[in-house]
Amino acid sequence: MSITVNLYYTGKDGNARKFAQEMEESGTAAAIRGEDGNLKYEYFFPMQDPETVLLIDSWRDQTAIDAHHASPMMEKIAALREKYDLHMRAERYREDEEGLPERDARFIRK
Repeated sequence: MSITVNLYYTGKDGNARKFAQEMEESGTAAAIRGEDGNLKYEYFFPMQDPETVLLIDSWRDQTAIDAHHASPMMEKIAALREKYDLHMRAERYREDEEGLPERDARFIRK
């Protein structure tokens, strides 16, 4: 059962976007995407809040998350968070093993 963590990075003067840009341009985000068990690592920008960036970070299981958190990659991320003076909040979700219920799936246009 996969686990998804939504991380909201908030800063000032565009720093959250600068952080995401540096994560991408430095190759750090790509390296995380290549870690065993990573399923998704993507940044999004809320239209209503230019000072926040949403990271959707999905992993195969808790073991994969724990390995990521124990890796040297976390030092790089922590240094960039500090550099851009970012604050965070997180939401955590587990995938429903049954998938999208039929009553909800009918609203999804493919």
